[in-house]
Amino acid sequence: MLSYRHSFHAGNFADVLKHIVQVLIIESLKEKEKPFVYLDTHSGAGRYSLSSDEANKTGEYLEGIVRVLEASNPPELIKPYLSLIHELNPKIKDQALRYYPGSPIIAKALLREEDRLLLAELHPSDQVFLKKGFLHDPRALIKLGDGFHLLKSHLPPLERRGLILIDPSYELKEDYQQVVKALKEGYKRFATGIYALWYPVVFRQNIKKMCTELKESGIKKILQIELGVRPDSDKRGMSASGMIVINPPWKLENQMKEILPWLTKVLAPDGHGHFSVEWLVPEE
Repeated sequence: MLSYRHSFHAGNFADVLKHIVQVLIIESLKEKEKPFVYLDTHSGAGRYSLSSDEANKTGEYLEGIVRVLEASNPPELIKPYLSLIHELNPKIKDQALRYYPGSPIIAKALLREEDRLLLAELHPSDQVFLKKGFLHDPRALIKLGDGFHLLKSHLPPLERRGLILIDPSYELKEDYQQVVKALKEGYKRFATGIYALWYPVVFRQNIKKMCTELKESGIKKILQIELGVRPDSDKRGMSASGMIVINPPWKLENQMKEILPWLTKVLAPDGHGHFSVEWLVPEE
């Protein structure tokens, strides 16, 4: 299990990986003029203060986004992601990093006028902050409740194009099976959509079981992207994280193979990091 209140972990190595993948997918969708929908099942507060008591208690952003911003020669492919961080922190050169954007704010910055955002958040306190981030934005619809229900009630979208980001807390062991069930429900309704599932590696056996269930689900074209900052361990704590992408844009595999060697060296400078880009279910 994992205790994952995101204000404690914003900007950590897992966020960096997740949001780089998110940005690459959205930019790929924008290559066509036709509008699309961005659906976020676990939106969180939208923006996180890195000067908060929660962020400073763990300091995880110091080993995540701060390392990336301070590193030299970043790959050209991640510069749009880095630009978003700078835009949220306009005086970053004069002071410490103040804010880190969650996935809804990243999507808000990247989506076009004709695209839509559908955001769900279960915790009322987080939803208050989320709504503040989308005041007067006619593209966004915010729902209070379990985001998994949106995969039943709002798919397929009218646009017939879209990215569905699934990013639960994994506070319960059952969440690893729940996400497989949610993906199957969504895929049944919207088989051509792009689904991006984030997962933490706390106990490797949970990930192996989840991946086996996905392989047996009948879903086609499943790409697994993973980055680890330390070897797997039975001790408590996240050693790696990954993204499972269904119907990935055709460039994503090679893009991540180009990015991950540099990113792993930056986020795991002791040399104990690892990464992989593999097909769970390859393209036919």
